[in-house]
Amino acid sequence: MINDLSTDQRLDKVCSSLVNMGFDAELIGRKQRDSMDPGPRTYKTKRMRLIFEKGPCFYAEYNFRLFLLLLFKKCDILVSNDLDTLLANFWVSRLRRKPLVYDSHEYFTETPELVNRKRVQKIWKSIERKILPRLRHVYTVNESIAELYRKEYGIPVRVVRNVPKQKQRGDIPSRRSLGIPENKKIILLQGAGINIQRGAEEMVEAMQYIDDAVFMIVGGGDVIGILKNMVREMNLHEKVLFIPKQPMHKVFQYTVHADIGITFDKDTNLNYKYSLPNKLFDYIQAGVPVLASPLVEVQRIIDTYGIGETIDSHDPVRIAGKIRSILRNEKKLGIWQENLKFAARELCWEREELTLKQIFLPLG
Repeated sequence: MINDLSTDQRLDKVCSSLVNMGFDAELIGRKQRDSMDPGPRTYKTKRMRLIFEKGPCFYAEYNFRLFLLLLFKKCDILVSNDLDTLLANFWVSRLRRKPLVYDSHEYFTETPELVNRKRVQKIWKSIERKILPRLRHVYTVNESIAELYRKEYGIPVRVVRNVPKQKQRGDIPSRRSLGIPENKKIILLQGAGINIQRGAEEMVEAMQYIDDAVFMIVGGGDVIGILKNMVREMNLHEKVLFIPKQPMHKVFQYTVHADIGITFDKDTNLNYKYSLPNKLFDYIQAGVPVLASPLVEVQRIIDTYGIGETIDSHDPVRIAGKIRSILRNEKKLGIWQENLKFAARELCWEREELTLKQIFLPLG
């Protein structure tokens, strides 16, 4: 994987499941200057230090280093996570005649980082077109993206949603010990990819019109600096709380204290249109009602389980009105919280990993 492994829940769950199946798994990523310690794992990890941090040279260096590493590493199965690691994995699988499994975490070539950079997008698309039709073991995060790949490349694609393991509340730290206001409602946005076109800016603006509540942002991403500038300019220091990236187990400790969780990804590109954000399932496991933009897969989960509502506008005034209405409606919140208990039992990794077993066990 091309990230630093420390906060990627999907990779941790997949590797843990592979170990439980009897595989000796090793997860490879990179180490950055600000990388956290990934903590103890049930599988081996390796993080490469690179000269370049971003841009074409970074991707070229990573894949070249990964290619050399995999070429001489003892292994029986290769797993590529996302398109930006596929080239190295594919050529090693061909040279060493090892089976390759491809886990697509998103619709990579239609991410907002690429849709407005046509030359770069064309390069990644050409890699995808050359390799995907030749793969036989592919899975992705939801049915909408799976169907896009099936139609374009005529290959079988399975679905393994990025749902959390069932959570046991145990001893949850108090709001006071976490530095969270004790006497206000908590509106939560969490994630390691709080980036452009995900509605965070509009939510900060909306806090101008919301009283008796705090907007808590847990995680990191490209727009955090912008959000902090907005908070300063609008004098919202008492209404917006920034919590930096946390280890996976600690994020849950913050999430359970929220009164409502938001996911406002915009339908501006195919990747977002068909996305199924990890945070949605994290909210569900924590028993937190959801307010979301009406993306196809997100709307399906919310409507199926009755765990929140959608809003079809990113206007800060309308967002504020919707949130005020929800937070005042104790009856509705109570119904959603009961429904969340059922949804949490259904939407858990213990069920989802059954598909992983169908993919990997025949290859072992």
